Amino acid sequence: MLSRNIIKQFTKPVVAKRFQSNLAGLTNQQLVSQSLKALDPELNNFLDLEKKRQRESITLIASENFTSTSVFDLLGSEFQNKYSENRPNNRYYGGNEYIDQVELLCEKRALEAFNLDPNEWGVNVQPLAGSAANLIAFSAVLPVGGKLMGLDLPHGGHLTHGYSTKEGKSISAISKYFSTMPYQLDTKTGLIDYDTLEKNALLFKPKVIVAGASAYSRLIDYKRMKEITSSVNKNCYLVTDMSHISGLVAAGVLPSPFEHSDIVTTTTHKSLRGPRGAMIFYRKGTRYTTKKGVEVPYTLERDINFSTFPQHQGGPFNHTIAALAVALKQVMTPAYKKYQQDVVANCAYLAEELKKRNFQLVSGGTDNHLLLIDLNNFGVDGARVEALLERINISVNKNTVFSDKSALFPMGLRVGTPAMTTRNFGKQEFGKVAEIIEKGVLLAKKLQTQQKESGEIVKGPRGQLNQFKQLVAESSEVKELAEEVKEFVKQYPMPGDL
Repeated sequence: MLSRNIIKQFTKPVVAKRFQSNLAGLTNQQLVSQSLKALDPELNNFLDLEKKRQRESITLIASENFTSTSVFDLLGSEFQNKYSENRPNNRYYGGNEYIDQVELLCEKRALEAFNLDPNEWGVNVQPLAGSAANLIAFSAVLPVGGKLMGLDLPHGGHLTHGYSTKEGKSISAISKYFSTMPYQLDTKTGLIDYDTLEKNALLFKPKVIVAGASAYSRLIDYKRMKEITSSVNKNCYLVTDMSHISGLVAAGVLPSPFEHSDIVTTTTHKSLRGPRGAMIFYRKGTRYTTKKGVEVPYTLERDINFSTFPQHQGGPFNHTIAALAVALKQVMTPAYKKYQQDVVANCAYLAEELKKRNFQLVSGGTDNHLLLIDLNNFGVDGARVEALLERINISVNKNTVFSDKSALFPMGLRVGTPAMTTRNFGKQEFGKVAEIIEKGVLLAKKLQTQQKESGEIVKGPRGQLNQFKQLVAESSEVKELAEEVKEFVKQYPMPGDL
């Protein structure tokens, strides 16, 4: 009887709510034809709130951007209805006449956007995300347990480049499936230590070395990286992950990795400013010639396509591929090239303005779209600063620096300029951003001191962070600064305002 009462207690409200729904009298056609606002006001409210948050916030997360109206048009289009496993003109489903044409157009534009000869390079535009693209690419050339080297996460690398803890615990699937060894920065300069990388590579003998990062503000020497892979042996691949900088590369603002790489992966939504997806570029033609003069060809086209489908994915997201195709058309315009030039110029200016305010930057500055702030001299961690900046309508992310012992409470802060440059921020605006960041960091330090002096004992770092967030929420100074930021930023256009 008790169990029945408990069941009734928990099911009655659900049933009552269900019959109170305004959907009960709809026909099937009415159900699939209603707008979001009419069908689901609750979810529509969340959408409105998110639109408002984005408009009234300064977005400084280096991996984020504001995509275009035409990309949005295709993401919500009829292309999303279609299944299309396998390659164009070789599908496992019928009805793909136009889907095939869209995917082939996307591939063509991808090669054109990066000035690639289709006789020397191919591309697969089906990967669903950057992490998937890296797993697909690595699996195409590595057996399970194969050796891979990537930039260490605390030194600016990415999880999918093979990160595991010092204790040997695999954090990403890459380090679970493959044998990985990190390479690192020179802690004196903040630059990649190529000499030590080469020494370790000759000992470890990886089959893949990954060039690329998620929090490295300097140029990567792809020629040097290729020399290192070649010194290991002729079967070692250089795989470049240009996810963060692909838009800058396409615009000719940063050096291209294609001359020296065997495989290039990228996401499509960061600096490229397209939809959330990914691409894998691969070399074609002769890989090397033996001493007897026999040409050994690349098999990457076959291997990567097979690794994509059927090994790792089923049907691709056709609406995303279509949206990527229109984003790539935008890439090949003068306005886009000017935008990417502004991204780099704005980041360099922001770096100088922050240094004037006593901020320390890893490597001392930036060559690209991001910079990494080391907060050690301010004595407040990135988690607290991130939390406070979020309350004043500035989005950043905490980030490890190479002195860190904790990824949850690091002393770094990663900042990027692509998103706000899309909203027409220039040097003057980023000067204002530097001023606000300084106010935010000093206020975070003040509240941290207040937290320590309160005498209230809170167990664990997470509990202490939550206590800090409560102080932030109650601070009148934080509220005033939040209002200042909101009024400042909302005058700048969002895509679609014209």
